[in-house]
Amino acid sequence: MNTPNKSQKLNFKSTEFLQSASALNNAPADFGCEVAFAGRSNAGKSSAINALTGNSKLARTSRTPGRTQLINFFTVADQIRLVDLPGYGFAKVPLKVKEEWNKQLERYLQYRRSLKGLILLMDIRHPLKDYDRQMIEWAAISEMPVHILLTKCDKLKRGPAKTALLGVKKELKAHERWISVQLFSSHNHEGMDELQRTLNWWLTLPEDDVAPIEDDLAE
Repeated sequence: MNTPNKSQKLNFKSTEFLQSASALNNAPADFGCEVAFAGRSNAGKSSAINALTGNSKLARTSRTPGRTQLINFFTVADQIRLVDLPGYGFAKVPLKVKEEWNKQLERYLQYRRSLKGLILLMDIRHPLKDYDRQMIEWAAISEMPVHILLTKCDKLKRGPAKTALLGVKKELKAHERWISVQLFSSHNHEGMDELQRTLNWWLTLPEDDVAPIEDDLAE
């Protein structure tokens, strides 16, 4: 399979499930490029991945907050991955489980070399909660670019949706060099083109980031 570059568009429709990991040391080899999707429980992460890939069954969705408890990896192309991180926030799970999730998320954001950017999803009706700000802070430590999706924008009329977008942009203006924000709806695919452009830009593969190929030794 050919490796995409900046002049090529990724075919997200070809995305396939790769594996799940309960911790960073169970994740796929840290080569290539990947972009992670993160957000509060029921912010619409799995729905966004399913809409992006055109596969309604690729990422598991649930009406129960916090159902996604593993880091789920998906292959888009050779050494190109999407990652569905555990939902955080109001998940109905024990405190110790939440603390373990937070530890794994922090480690993943700070130490995963192949991670090129973070797609941070927020319900447009409830943006920039404490946990969202924590994710932004962790990303800032690693100088990780963040693209915010204000999800479920179809739940609001055009005027209030634009007002919410401008409000979030204004609050994050000090970080505009590495944070971008857009409206998004998995239901009617509003903002899908902008999301795809961001992913295509991030998911490039410099030659020095390619996994080494082990030559077969001649007998």
